[in-house]
Amino acid sequence: MEKLITALRFGANAVYFSGKSFGLRAFAGNFSNEEILQAVKLCHEKGAKAYITVNIVAHNSDFDGLEDYLKFLEKSKVDGVIVSDIGIMSLIKSVAPKLELHVSTQANVTNKFAAKDYCDRGAKRIVLARELSLKEIKEIRDYIPSDVELEAFVHGAMCISYSGRCLLSNYLAGRNSNSGACIQACRFGYTISEVSRHGEQLPIEEDERGTYILNSKDLCMIEYLDNLRDAGVTSFKVEGRMKSSYYVATVTNAYARALKYLEECEKTGKKYVCPKELVLELEKTSHRRYTTGFNFKETKKEEREYLETSQPVQTHEFVAIVLQDAICGKVLIEQRNRFKVGDILEVLSPNDTFNKQIKVAKLTDMSGEEVLDAKNVQAKLYLSTRLKLKEGDILRIKVE
Repeated sequence: MEKLITALRFGANAVYFSGKSFGLRAFAGNFSNEEILQAVKLCHEKGAKAYITVNIVAHNSDFDGLEDYLKFLEKSKVDGVIVSDIGIMSLIKSVAPKLELHVSTQANVTNKFAAKDYCDRGAKRIVLARELSLKEIKEIRDYIPSDVELEAFVHGAMCISYSGRCLLSNYLAGRNSNSGACIQACRFGYTISEVSRHGEQLPIEEDERGTYILNSKDLCMIEYLDNLRDAGVTSFKVEGRMKSSYYVATVTNAYARALKYLEECEKTGKKYVCPKELVLELEKTSHRRYTTGFNFKETKKEEREYLETSQPVQTHEFVAIVLQDAICGKVLIEQRNRFKVGDILEVLSPNDTFNKQIKVAKLTDMSGEEVLDAKNVQAKLYLSTRLKLKEGDILRIKVE
């Protein structure tokens, strides 16, 4: 719920999430039925839409309880359900026909004929496979009915397999990635063995740290939103359900601002060139280097692989969240990571204080005692500042 609230606060006009079952993030803090009702209500109050993932690759046993769940979702007034399995699609049509059907990226829609078939099945939006080029997206857009929307991922983690249909986790740990239990085996380092050497493990080395031969870079298309729009993409999707609230805030804020700038460019006829501060913004949260994926045919394989390490990188660290609007030259914050008097903090905000800096001159605890070193996680502190910070704003510090 915290991440959903964060996404809405920082500019998302739709959020997708899962119930306790039938979604592909089994180990996320998924929503109970009561929480789904609360989340849908909150989204609608904020003028945003709520989409529920029901996108597992279903076996016979997975249909137990699904009919009642779909009927519940229909009554909850969710704006759409994201589905990959045609059996589940058929069940939706028969038991919950008012649910708007969105085809999941897990369905691996990579051609216009498959897209048209899903349209004929009642789909109102198709979340395209990540493996498509802009040219292929445009061909799909021109082939299907104009009232069916296309959605494409613009940012976030990419799987080494077609849009997430991977069996590595199943084989290595017995945890089904297509039912939401992926262990992210593609991020592991690997060796190779030769049969006659009786199981001797031979390292595959790019350098002394080894090579992560299945590890993909993260997708980032913020500089090419105009190309996606021209190709016919209606909805720009960020992969982020297993990420931190700081990640959600940073990425959502950057793309919301970039889309607003794109709209201004379209109105004035100006060429879209993403502001550099928004490109750099995406370096400030955890990621595995960036790639444009398969959107451009000329992108080389080496530009998509992340062979050096499975560890993410970032230039800034989340140190505090603002609990109340600033008043009388100070603001109440909750500390998340260590910082101290004299440090320079940077503001992450959907408001005008975005990227403004604060030199920490004075900190006090709730009893008024001065604090020189904020090192107790979740401690509530008063920070002196002239900036008009708002509840929910985030403070971060550059990582040395």
